Amino acid sequence: MKNFVVTFARGFGTGGKVIASKLAADLGVHCYENRILTLASQMSGLDEDMFREVNEKLRQKGGFASLMKGLPRSRKYIARNEKFVSDDTLFEYQKKIIKNLADTESCVIVGKCADYILAGRPNVVSVYIEAPRDFCIKRTMENMGVTEEAAAATIKHTDTYRAEYYKYYTHGNYWTNPINYDMTLNSERVGIDECVELIKAYMKIKGLIE
Repeated sequence: MKNFVVTFARGFGTGGKVIASKLAADLGVHCYENRILTLASQMSGLDEDMFREVNEKLRQKGGFASLMKGLPRSRKYIARNEKFVSDDTLFEYQKKIIKNLADTESCVIVGKCADYILAGRPNVVSVYIEAPRDFCIKRTMENMGVTEEAAAATIKHTDTYRAEYYKYYTHGNYWTNPINYDMTLNSERVGIDECVELIKAYMKIKGLIE
């Protein structure tokens, strides 16, 4: 069966990362998030010729996935309290890594404008996870061990960062626009585990899994 990729965009505190990880585990594939940024940061120090040489060698050994398997996964919430500052070079390397992953293996990719980068590919399912603010605040308080005020501020700052990041790198597209995605799910109403089951059901309809 052809490679499949499921991309996730999510509001902070919605459980989107948990849903992505559970889906990847159920499907027996890797879930990539912060490791893409880590590898892109390392690769961005290379000039284009050297990158092309490394890319060609990696293509014979399973692509960038072989490098990322040795990088640590983040087990905690990744909040963004700083203002968004663009880095076009870094994003170009992330884009190359994401395209390479989609070409070489089935996987789940969280964030990084992956839905936009892989748009138009028939083997890609793009998902957006959102939930009411009270639900997100409660989950953030529990997961980060912070006060309600701190949780609310973290959600606001992180979602603002993600929206500005998405808008800049997609040339004006709106991060929460449901038209960007195959599925938009409310994780409070649907439930974390049920979101996973719904996504798998949709993948079966698309013929991506049996």
